[in-house]
Amino acid sequence: MFEKFGGVCAGLAGLAGFAYSTAFVIYLHDASRGAAYTDDVLLLVGGLLATAAFVAVYGRVRAADEGFALLGLLLAFAGAFGSISHGAYDLANLVKPPAALASDVPSSTDPRGLGTFALMGVAVVIASLLVLHGGRLPRALAYLGLLAGALLVFVYVGRLVILNPHDTVLHTAAVISGFLINPAWFLWLGAVLWRGRTEGALQDR
Repeated sequence: MFEKFGGVCAGLAGLAGFAYSTAFVIYLHDASRGAAYTDDVLLLVGGLLATAAFVAVYGRVRAADEGFALLGLLLAFAGAFGSISHGAYDLANLVKPPAALASDVPSSTDPRGLGTFALMGVAVVIASLLVLHGGRLPRALAYLGLLAGALLVFVYVGRLVILNPHDTVLHTAAVISGFLINPAWFLWLGAVLWRGRTEGALQDR
């Protein structure tokens, strides 16, 4: 029963990720309060949904290696908490703006997307490697997950050293990750989890 719940949450996380990317692009071109509110709420909600999805993934991959499966789950939770706290922090500043807030200072709760991008990306990579070593999920999903995780880590490193979100390389990677690869991975994961273990085992062969 929880697997189906995790599948629904994974699918919703994929949709939330796509919507967040859309809202973020809109905010870059029109820094309105409406776009900022939407962006922050989706970041918060997406992190919450991801926690249930990764608990369900843990149930599928822990037989391959319980230690690494637990490490991946803990990193996913840390990444999700970074996303949740980042969204909540920005939302709090929007609802009641402080007297002074430097716009060029990284978020104190998720600096440059450490949790949202880097830790979540590493968690996706670990889960994907475990699928390739016997986790009960489709191998093709694992290959997509390796690409999704690598892109998330790359986006974090880019935001850390490049800073400018309009940079061509960083912008391209963020668009591919946010609009295509990451949502596709979560939506596919959600569909597999919803169908249940029997379907997942058949696809894994």
